[in-house]
Amino acid sequence: MATIDYIIERIKTKQLDFKNYNFTQTESNALTTFFDLAQEFDNIKDFYILCVFIPKVFFKVDAKLYLIDPKTNKLSLISKTEEGGCELFTLPENDVSPSEHPYYTANRSLVLTVRGKQLLIDQLPFETKDNVIGLLEIHNITALSPQQELFFEKFANRIGFNIHNKFIVQKNIEHLKFIRSLVADIEHNIITPNIVFKFYLNHLRKKIMKNIDIERLLASYSAKEAGDEVNTKNLLAEITELNKGLIEELENIEKHYKNMSLFLETLLRRSHFDKGRLTLRKKICNMNKDVVQPQLDRFIEQFKISGISIDDNFSGIPDEEVISVVDIGLISQVYANLFSNALKYTQEAVTHTGENIKYIAYGREVIKDFFGQGKNGIKYNVFSTGPHVNIEEREIIFEDGYRGSNVLTKPGTGHGLAFMKTAVEIHGGVVGYEATQYGNNFFFILPK
Repeated sequence: MATIDYIIERIKTKQLDFKNYNFTQTESNALTTFFDLAQEFDNIKDFYILCVFIPKVFFKVDAKLYLIDPKTNKLSLISKTEEGGCELFTLPENDVSPSEHPYYTANRSLVLTVRGKQLLIDQLPFETKDNVIGLLEIHNITALSPQQELFFEKFANRIGFNIHNKFIVQKNIEHLKFIRSLVADIEHNIITPNIVFKFYLNHLRKKIMKNIDIERLLASYSAKEAGDEVNTKNLLAEITELNKGLIEELENIEKHYKNMSLFLETLLRRSHFDKGRLTLRKKICNMNKDVVQPQLDRFIEQFKISGISIDDNFSGIPDEEVISVVDIGLISQVYANLFSNALKYTQEAVTHTGENIKYIAYGREVIKDFFGQGKNGIKYNVFSTGPHVNIEEREIIFEDGYRGSNVLTKPGTGHGLAFMKTAVEIHGGVVGYEATQYGNNFFFILPK
């Protein structure tokens, strides 16, 4: 942290600098206008336009602004004053490149290097050298005095500092949005399902208390009563049944614990918070055994209680054909969300023969050349019977917080499908919905 004396000294130095710059009133007004409007325009694209139109309005010259494109890590045109000039996102001319000092091109354009803040250079969304983040090109300009060149050099510096600040603000905003989304993921996939632990523990407690009652009863028998063959057989039968129930409850808790541990490990990775987005840890796995079946096991009893039957379309597919490379934790949560939705929203449907049906189905199929020539996709789906999603809502059903108008009476947050979309897209896949015969089919397609 700077001391008061140092800050005062810097103010005095800048005061002297500006005196030596000897900017004209127009130049001073241009900088003041730039500073004021840089604070007013929050949208980064509006700011890019401001950068080139300050020279246009105050000095009647055209300008272009180039910045490093994070996707290509190359300088690309981002803003210009000319109408019908070169297209945006084009590369600079061969004689336009970063330099230590301002210079003129063959066609009399003044080129100024735009630099960021050295101490915060590692926070930019792209790689750079010598703090360079872009170029400002002033077109068809007549010879300038050293003082006028100095003005445009200082203007380019102010552009660099402002862009750097806006990049950091934008990065922080995106980071906060991600954290909010991650909190929603944790609430949806961890906190809410964790309530099931209480259900299992209550069952376990009841069985343990019953065992304790039997233990006390046996201890209270006299020698003669203890020898009563009928009572002994009955008590042994009860203990056997209770122990069987205890083992089942223990297995349920162990499965639930394993699943919650997987979800916690997946959602609370340090790399998510460092990057400000979900990050992948891919592994080779058997999609059916390692991902789908463990999630189905969590809901299978509830499906039975709700009268929902299950059609397993994975059956008959050789295990070696179900091997995939995915982030097991993220794709497991995708299936957890799909099965959870199916449990809540599956309804009876009537077939063309008048039969009442109520079931879910899940499976996979290979879609040839889905991602381009020779790049097959694998389509995974969960189908459930019931009324179709309204046509006007199908385009927005994967948006965060959105819930269909036909399910508003059901419990839910509207986050499950949004999480599915994010998790699948960072795998390079796509998600989708199909209104099919007798019900709704939600699917995602991953590169094979």
